[in-house]
Amino acid sequence: MIRIKLVPVLSLKAVLKNAVPYIKFTAALNLIFCMFCLALPGELMARSITPKQSYTAAADTLADSVLLKKRLINNAFDDIFMQNLRVSEGGNDYFNKVKTQLTADLAPNFVLFSTPKSRFFAVFTARVKLRLLATRGAPVKSPSFMPGATVFYRLNEDTYNPKFLSFGYSHHSNGVRGPSLNPDGSFNRDSGKFTTNFYTLTYYTGKRIDKEGLIINRYDNLALEVHAGLFGLGVSEGLKDHYGFIRVNGSRMYNFAKAYDDPLEKGKKNYKNWQRIRFDFAYIADKYDNYSAIDLKKRLNVSLRYYYQFPFMPGAALMFGGGYRGQDDYNQFFEDSYGYITIGLASSLSFDFHKH
Repeated sequence: MIRIKLVPVLSLKAVLKNAVPYIKFTAALNLIFCMFCLALPGELMARSITPKQSYTAAADTLADSVLLKKRLINNAFDDIFMQNLRVSEGGNDYFNKVKTQLTADLAPNFVLFSTPKSRFFAVFTARVKLRLLATRGAPVKSPSFMPGATVFYRLNEDTYNPKFLSFGYSHHSNGVRGPSLNPDGSFNRDSGKFTTNFYTLTYYTGKRIDKEGLIINRYDNLALEVHAGLFGLGVSEGLKDHYGFIRVNGSRMYNFAKAYDDPLEKGKKNYKNWQRIRFDFAYIADKYDNYSAIDLKKRLNVSLRYYYQFPFMPGAALMFGGGYRGQDDYNQFFEDSYGYITIGLASSLSFDFHKH
């Protein structure tokens, strides 16, 4: 009899039943591994994109704060530089040696460089002086063309006690081509050529005082002015030993900004220029027509001016003043010495101070 050994069905079912948990666990592991493989590139990409938390974050914040502070200071000093720019004036001078109907000292300022990123400030001034003479035909006898460029540089960071320097180059001529001297050796004031070029180094200090409803800015400066004619350069005939080639200049200015009610926002105050007082002097320090060093009548120029701005005159002011010219600063008229009074209007970027 042939016997066939059969595998018991019940035992096979038992084996499969015991293997099911293992199969499920292996499948779960495979599924987790696949999900990990799919997620890993995204995670790596996310890490490459997400900004890293740096331990130098505090240092970076401090550096940004220092940079912002410097830029705010530079910006404030640019406003201080503008307050010290030359102003344009028009009106008339009285008691001149040569009578006039109208005088003007036009000095439009073109700001060439001004940025909070730098402590430098540069300006070009296209200055022209005019005198309409009180004679027949009211001629303008040889205007003074005095263009120049100036660079300012701040020395400290205290906007309430600023200190800064300026260096400038200026040209002075009358645009006439006639001979500078008459046949008898005197200066040709009618049609004679006048030319000189000079450099000016100026040191400034200031002080700001805040009061209720009022801001007072005071600025002082002292300058050395040297003309190229001292070295025989860029000068018209005959000026050597007769015209001041080395000068010591200086000034003191008080600028008052007053609080006004804002016309658009009730309860808000705006500070704008209100009044200004300015004193200027220039002393000729080199050899000059054998005048002694203490002969102030021939060596000293002084002026005192008062300016008043109404709130509706943001860039202009009424002007009244006077002074003495030991050596006239109007080209070929430089031999004249006299006292004078001036009345008129003034305007410039210098008058555009405002604070909200």
